[in-house]
Amino acid sequence: MAAWRRTETGIDLRLRVTPNAGRDTILGVEQRDETSVLRVKVAAPPDKGRANKAVIALLAKALNVPKSSIRIASGAAARDKIVHIEGAPKRLIAALNKPNLPRNPVRHGPT
Repeated sequence: MAAWRRTETGIDLRLRVTPNAGRDTILGVEQRDETSVLRVKVAAPPDKGRANKAVIALLAKALNVPKSSIRIASGAAARDKIVHIEGAPKRLIAALNKPNLPRNPVRHGPT
């Protein structure tokens, strides 16, 4: 199962975010129970929305989209989030599958 799903205006992307990391990075897709998530680490703390802003900036750079096209759809105060990214779904999915984005699945048991 993919970590994203198509919508009429773009894609919804499931994330597992680790704040307070040493650096901003996309780790790759992780299988969690019956779903997949894109693992992301950001150096910003989860304080006053700083980590969410860092996640948006990291995804915008990786997917080559403006930050204004990304919004937190759910989970703003949680590690598990869904972000909506506006744009052509085919192009966004192709960007998520590009070789320089990690794609090796990390498997974890129930949480």
